[in-house]
Amino acid sequence: MEDSSIISLFWARSEEAISETASKYGRYCKFIADSILRNAEDAEECVNDTYLRLWNSIPPEKPILFKAYIAKVVRNLALNRYEASHAQKRGGGAVEEAVEELDFCLSDPLQSGEEMENREALKDLLDRFLEDLKPEARKIFVRRYFYASSVEEIATGFGISESKVKMTLLRTREKLKKYLEKEGISL
Repeated sequence: MEDSSIISLFWARSEEAISETASKYGRYCKFIADSILRNAEDAEECVNDTYLRLWNSIPPEKPILFKAYIAKVVRNLALNRYEASHAQKRGGGAVEEAVEELDFCLSDPLQSGEEMENREALKDLLDRFLEDLKPEARKIFVRRYFYASSVEEIATGFGISESKVKMTLLRTREKLKKYLEKEGISL
């Protein structure tokens, strides 16, 4: 079923919207949740919470890119669940490691009263930055920092060495830092 038809089902408040979403995007949601949570039961709960969140947000939302909208919802829910379950156990996890790697690039540029505008501006900058990357570097960067995949998982998935993944990530983070500084984001 086409995404626009699924969104129409949500707007019509038809429960079929959930089953169609699960059929088309269930594995994708599970992949995202599993990548972050690393626990099958928590990931399954997160996916179910995603369907509930979609039900409650559509309408009034009418996502243009439904797959991206779903990815954002499941990722945010998974990150929130991860943070809650690891509140007392900081350090060592894949999510903390990925965030720490990006810390030097994004040292809290969003601490002002115009936070939403700043977030949108930063999102646009990141989109432009990613568009300019070579496809392999972009895919590695997204797998690491959006899906929170480990270096080992990325290397296996792309059929390359872990050292190449690490070097690609390092160089991409350095490029990102320079790009953000050039665009006026003070670090």
